[in-house]
Amino acid sequence: MRSIKQPGAPVTERIQWVEARGRAFSFTLQAGLPLLEAARRGFAAEGFAGGVLNFTSGALGPFGYVMPALSKTGENAAFYSDTYRPAGVTRTRLGSMTLGSRDGAPFFHCHGLWTEADGKASGGHVLPDETVVAEPFEVQAFGIDGAMFTAEPDGETNFKLFGPVVSASTGARTTSRAFALRLRPNQDFAGCLEAFCRARGIARAKIHGGVGSTVGARFSHGGVTEPFATELAITAGTIGPGTSGVLEAVLDVALIDYTGGLAEGRLVRGDNPVLMTMELVLEVLA
Repeated sequence: MRSIKQPGAPVTERIQWVEARGRAFSFTLQAGLPLLEAARRGFAAEGFAGGVLNFTSGALGPFGYVMPALSKTGENAAFYSDTYRPAGVTRTRLGSMTLGSRDGAPFFHCHGLWTEADGKASGGHVLPDETVVAEPFEVQAFGIDGAMFTAEPDGETNFKLFGPVVSASTGARTTSRAFALRLRPNQDFAGCLEAFCRARGIARAKIHGGVGSTVGARFSHGGVTEPFATELAITAGTIGPGTSGVLEAVLDVALIDYTGGLAEGRLVRGDNPVLMTMELVLEVLA
């Protein structure tokens, strides 16, 4: 399997996870607010301090983002581009977000694809401190209670990355057993999730959120992303019995690579290793 050497030593535990409770809901992001504050308010209104969300068509402006890029210093296996700040209103096509905390304050990690006001199709990593909701738009959210994604230094990748930690219950109304996960580098995305569910007797699960990166990508429609550094959003995902009865992760994703190439589709099981990280929430259905 493809792999990318990281600057630090791999830790033994390849999946960082916390069991929690959760609930799916939708809300509308309020125009004129920073995207971070609009998201925070939406979760807070339902009693949650954090969680994950997915969105399709939305409107952002002012808007700042970065794309994946090669590392200039060698301190990381890959890095970020300079900041892009497209003029006017950018229209999102799809995206996913993890809402958690960094340095004691709300923070998010968000990847998506969009069309800028001049018609340019692009995507990447949305900057929380430079992005404002231009028009109200609806998002599909999943709040988690008993776990929080918190940004902490990660020695393996030499980045400060979101990972789930145990947090005090906020008393929010929940409906489902859930697991907040962070997958570490150089393990197959689907296989990792399948093994996690098998080990816990989970027969069916639904993925909510999903922000991370893979070492390029191999799609079931035959498409291939060769450039190794990507920014990826999960658009839909389930884990359940396949035709043979064995657990299979079905992962539909969209990404941009460091050359600006865009790709969407279903990932091939067994051939899509994680590059830096993959954050998501598994809702246990059975």
